[in-house]
Amino acid sequence: MTNRRGFLKSTVAFAALAGAALVPQYAFAEGETIKVGILHSLSGTMAISETTLKDVMLMLIEQQNAKGGLLGKKLEGVVVDPASNWPLFAEKARGLISGDKCAAVFGCWTSVSRKSVLPVFEELNSLLFYPVQYEGEESSKNVFYTGAAPNQQAIPAVDYLMNEGVKRWVLAGTDYVYPRTTNKILEAYLTLKGVAKEDIMINYTPFGHSDWQTIVSDVKKFGSAGKKTAVVSTINGDANVPFYKELGNQGVKATDIPVVAFSVGEEELAGLDTKPLVGHLAAWNYFMSIDTPSNAAFIKDWHAFTKKDARTTNDPMEAHYIGFNMWVAAVTKAGTTDSDAVQDAIIGVSVPNLTGGYAAMLPNHHITKPVFIGEIQADGQIDVVWQTTGLVAGDEWSDFLPGSKDLISDWRKPLHCGNFNVVTAKCGGAS
Repeated sequence: MTNRRGFLKSTVAFAALAGAALVPQYAFAEGETIKVGILHSLSGTMAISETTLKDVMLMLIEQQNAKGGLLGKKLEGVVVDPASNWPLFAEKARGLISGDKCAAVFGCWTSVSRKSVLPVFEELNSLLFYPVQYEGEESSKNVFYTGAAPNQQAIPAVDYLMNEGVKRWVLAGTDYVYPRTTNKILEAYLTLKGVAKEDIMINYTPFGHSDWQTIVSDVKKFGSAGKKTAVVSTINGDANVPFYKELGNQGVKATDIPVVAFSVGEEELAGLDTKPLVGHLAAWNYFMSIDTPSNAAFIKDWHAFTKKDARTTNDPMEAHYIGFNMWVAAVTKAGTTDSDAVQDAIIGVSVPNLTGGYAAMLPNHHITKPVFIGEIQADGQIDVVWQTTGLVAGDEWSDFLPGSKDLISDWRKPLHCGNFNVVTAKCGGAS
């Protein structure tokens, strides 16, 4: 822990003591609802990942209504389809906020979609709960980042592989902001750890890329230099299906060149023949296979809601579970859905996660998480092979990038800044 971030991360202990907020029971006020926006792609290249997040939000809303709703009112989910079209995300977000009058929005997957809607949420002072791992380098007063920051996924995954003897690194990603920024951080981190430039190979492909034969062949060649090699994958969406198929076609086994993925979970594996992928890795903060009473109950509820026992759960679903319960607790605490009041009330809120602990909302609008590395199994499940000993506080600004290492975020008054420079003692702006 660095001194410059000590005061921020010390809030973790305080928040953890807060415990889970108890939601009072209310009778619905007739004719009154609180609308909740659901902004996830139901078509296009990201539908493979995002459709499930729409479904879990509807389940969570249904469950909250069964408890009596919120502030005596019934919750109403408003679903839109931005169709994996990044500018359309902004248009749909504006409609949810200005047209449908949603009190909060849960949505986005890719960072480019989040970047597209960010100005809308800041302009209209609404709340976005973003449930997916991302590249960091951002902290907005209007966004709550319930997915992993790089220090809660990418950095621990690299540390794990280093401990397993990996010396050469393929950083393979989809060509947009999340993979490029994450790989920039990882390249700086690997260099700091003494990895030579020639031992790092970086490759980007467009969304929906399908012809992986040449790239996988290049990876095999790169891995034949006599040093243990691994692929760190930030490939997103349905491009993962042909990528993993080509690994199998070319006989790339986990024992030879392991792949650790940050965007492949149980949902994506459900559409693949996973037998050739056994032993490849995924780094997340939740796996369906984790054995806790809360996770067992969540899976049971999910299967009952979807009426399909084969439906899997995954990490971003847990992030929505956490974010939704934090929002409910903050609204209850504030006694209103007003954005400014909820922003103040939510810092320090702590709710149960599904892996046996609690998630706390930090002043930088990131949360505390455990980190798990898992191996893909033949049945499409992922078994944990390593985990952190405790919770990791989400770090919004990277320690490994020159422009970020002196920045912190704290949305409490009086600082109320997303990028405060501890060297110059100045706030650089809102996010």
